[in-house]
Amino acid sequence: MSTKVVGRETELAELEAVLADASAGRPSIAFLAGESGVGKSRLLSEFERRARAGDPPVRVIGGDCVELGEGELPYAPIVAALRPLARQHDEVLDGLPTAARSELGALIPGLGGAAGSDPRPEGDDAAQARVFEALLTLFDALGRERTLLVSVEDIHWADSSTRAFLAFLARSLCNERVMVVASYRPDELHRRHPLRPLLAELERNASARRIELSPLNRGELREQLTDILGGPPERELLDRMWARSEGNPLFTEELLAASLDGRGATPPTLRDALMVRIERLSEDAQELLRVLATGRRLDTSLIADASDLEPGALRAALREVVASHIVAADEDGWYSFRHALLREVVADDLLPGERSELHLALAGALERRAAEQGDGAHLSAGIAHHYYAAGDQAAALTASVKAGKGADAVHAHGEAAAQFERALDLWDRVPDAEEVAGIEQVELYRLAANENAAEGDYARQEHMLKKGLSLIDNDAEPRRAAMLMEPLARAQWMLNRGNEAMETAGRALSMLPDNEPSTERARLLSWIAKARMLQGRYVQSLEVASEAIDVAIAATDTLAEGRARNARGISLVALGEVEPGLAELRDSLELARKRENIAEMSSAYANLAESINSSGHTREALAMVREGLEAVTKLSRRNDWLSAMVAELSWYLGEWDEAERWMPARDRRQVGTSLMAVLLLRTTIALGRGDHVAAREHLIATGEHVAESSEPQFLGAWGALSAQLDLREGDVESARRAIDEALDRIEFCTEDASRIVRLSAVGVAIEADAAQRARDLGEDPGPALARAEIMLARVRAAAEGDRPIEAAYRATAEAQWTRAEGNSVPLLWATAAEAWEALEWPYEAALVRWREAEAHLIDGDRAGASAAATAALATARALGANWLESEVHGLCARGRLQLDGVDGDGAVPQVEQAEPAEEEPFGLTPRERQVLTLVAEGRTNREIGESLFMAEKTASVHVSRILSKLGVRSRTEAAAVAHRLGLDAASGTGRPAAGA
Repeated sequence: MSTKVVGRETELAELEAVLADASAGRPSIAFLAGESGVGKSRLLSEFERRARAGDPPVRVIGGDCVELGEGELPYAPIVAALRPLARQHDEVLDGLPTAARSELGALIPGLGGAAGSDPRPEGDDAAQARVFEALLTLFDALGRERTLLVSVEDIHWADSSTRAFLAFLARSLCNERVMVVASYRPDELHRRHPLRPLLAELERNASARRIELSPLNRGELREQLTDILGGPPERELLDRMWARSEGNPLFTEELLAASLDGRGATPPTLRDALMVRIERLSEDAQELLRVLATGRRLDTSLIADASDLEPGALRAALREVVASHIVAADEDGWYSFRHALLREVVADDLLPGERSELHLALAGALERRAAEQGDGAHLSAGIAHHYYAAGDQAAALTASVKAGKGADAVHAHGEAAAQFERALDLWDRVPDAEEVAGIEQVELYRLAANENAAEGDYARQEHMLKKGLSLIDNDAEPRRAAMLMEPLARAQWMLNRGNEAMETAGRALSMLPDNEPSTERARLLSWIAKARMLQGRYVQSLEVASEAIDVAIAATDTLAEGRARNARGISLVALGEVEPGLAELRDSLELARKRENIAEMSSAYANLAESINSSGHTREALAMVREGLEAVTKLSRRNDWLSAMVAELSWYLGEWDEAERWMPARDRRQVGTSLMAVLLLRTTIALGRGDHVAAREHLIATGEHVAESSEPQFLGAWGALSAQLDLREGDVESARRAIDEALDRIEFCTEDASRIVRLSAVGVAIEADAAQRARDLGEDPGPALARAEIMLARVRAAAEGDRPIEAAYRATAEAQWTRAEGNSVPLLWATAAEAWEALEWPYEAALVRWREAEAHLIDGDRAGASAAATAALATARALGANWLESEVHGLCARGRLQLDGVDGDGAVPQVEQAEPAEEEPFGLTPRERQVLTLVAEGRTNREIGESLFMAEKTASVHVSRILSKLGVRSRTEAAAVAHRLGLDAASGTGRPAAGA
């Protein structure tokens, strides 16, 4: 094989640059991507060698991901990385906090007390996060002594817990002297591969770098051959190697190993080349390789226990396979294939009977070791895998249940779910399954559901719970059925099936005795209270929440108490009792913090921030949700809901680039309510930016989910955004339908006034546009005015009190009403703008200033129009609100307002007012005014040409110029603008028309 790394100096330099950043306190993560055999492991080994030999030297730890079934070996590379530290009794471990040592002891016995040995409290969904925090604490401590390099190979085989930890590291590393480098094969990532979304998220991180390894070029291949052969290769050999290997370094080595003189028959594929080498070994060496291919990573005693080799023959065989560069041994005495392809070739060559026998032998060997040392998560997973692969279904059932519990003990929820579900798949194939497994089938379904919920897979959680419920006689065991129905209701709610969730919870509650102070009753009541709150049924929520709090306190269930106080707090705030509501929410947050319950902490922070925002303190609300995101992220992975809230509040405050930075990644898995929230926020952003195509796509994607929702927060946002987009596209009827449908659904038994106010305010704006259009076209504006009056009445009724956001919407609606009447009042628009500015919502203020400028222009107040337009345009440019900017420009062009001082940063300029000459309003020539008269009469280009004795093509040119000068897009708009702003097309006067 090659004695040096060839053709990778550029990649090594990139890795060393990343390491230099880490050494300077800028932690980084690098990904090595390349096809099998291209040299990822060789490059990584050389990089690690240089890092260790550096000045100062770098500490290097790491491990490989193991291909085992569906990746059910939890934390495989992390365990491999930590094992040497435990074996060497590294002094850094002694300095760790006791809690951190305890959490790490669950992974590596010897580091401290195993966290998994203590019973885990129900609802403790931060357990995995504490393991992650302990690992980060260890990495930080190791990095303080000297820079730490953590390598993780083959992450395309990573288990879900390792993937989650990598995501945690990427988010949590701040100034630690740590570099993480991970390798993977892109060709292994099929469309649904779980690594895909993780890579999409991590590779966008500013501290991440992706290094892709390409095959060697012809010159580099020559250099590799020279190194292997000890001299320059003959041209014929170089040609053959280039044609066959296509620059793949491993294939080149194996081709030469199969035919060193370069003149023999060349194996057609890399696998064939590898098999040639293996077949040259002794029979004992090949037998050893078959055991190792089945076990993947084994030490000498396990190989001896699982094989028929005598001690002397085993030693000789080990020496032979290591000398042949097929197998390598690590510092702990564990053997594995030097390259995954070598293992795959040997494994594929096994006969079915051989494969089963070897798996059975390895399962027995691992069980005997577990009896001696204790069965940790890794041993349990290995035993279950080998029994299952051997076809021993009874043994596999028992082992899978034990492995699931072992994975749960180290908080590897994805792996635990996989083990429990495998046990359930085996259940009907094993006689006396309950006795064999040592667990009831219903309980197994419950455990599987819990693990899937911890992974965020609510659809799978629902499926597991329904299967478990199908085995229970509700009449005989009502309490047990209710116990499963409470999480089932929560899963259905998360899947956006609110009505079904409420029915499930109601049935469960009816199975329990009234006034019983039990945990089951407390959990159900607290969840129902929260669901009613989300539906906007605040009075009902208060009633149920009060009962839930009493029952929870009697049952000493702080989880149920916290949920109920959360629901009660939001309901009180919504009904105008702000301070008592905020106090309840803070109590709820404190209870969630004490339990370190991630879901409840996220909910409490989100609802507390939302309540603060609804009270008119958006900046304070943003600080609160940032605090929540930091607290929750320390305990778990990044929370999409809180991230979206940061984006939303930043958007309100005019920090649009920051908002987009906080948006959850498009390829992250989102379902139900989380998906709707993200899609609606993307719609808001697209509308603000003026990207109407994207906005429509998001609304269409959201529509099918909203159709099933019963939550006003989604119904209201979808209705308002749909109507706004329809109105921009000129479809008044569709805009009306969107508002009417949303109001019908929200107003049905709800007290959510804030959504009614927003929807009704948009409704007034729609009718103002409709009335204005009717007058422009000489039609009756009466029907639009009647609808506008109804919408305004809704706004006035729902916006009672002193809630600042509702007050701003009301002020805007009052101004829109005057626009609908045909007498737009500048003072009302200015009042609305000031309300939005007091809230620090610049986009809403700019929209209103635009309308204020239009109102001033109709009144003939050019100075007022210029000032308002200037403010609107400055804000639009600063935000990047392209649609609004174009609308303000159009207004300025039509009114001949000169705003030359607006700079690119959106600063408010000194306005230069230019009073247009009366004989040339809008810069129209006398001929163009004649053409405009005929356009307003509905004449075609041909008819205009005939009337004015010009060619049809000339008439078309005149019409195009008129549309451009007026800043409109159609003939109808041209005539309407001229009428509305008092331009008499025949006379050319620029004074406002009477009553305009």
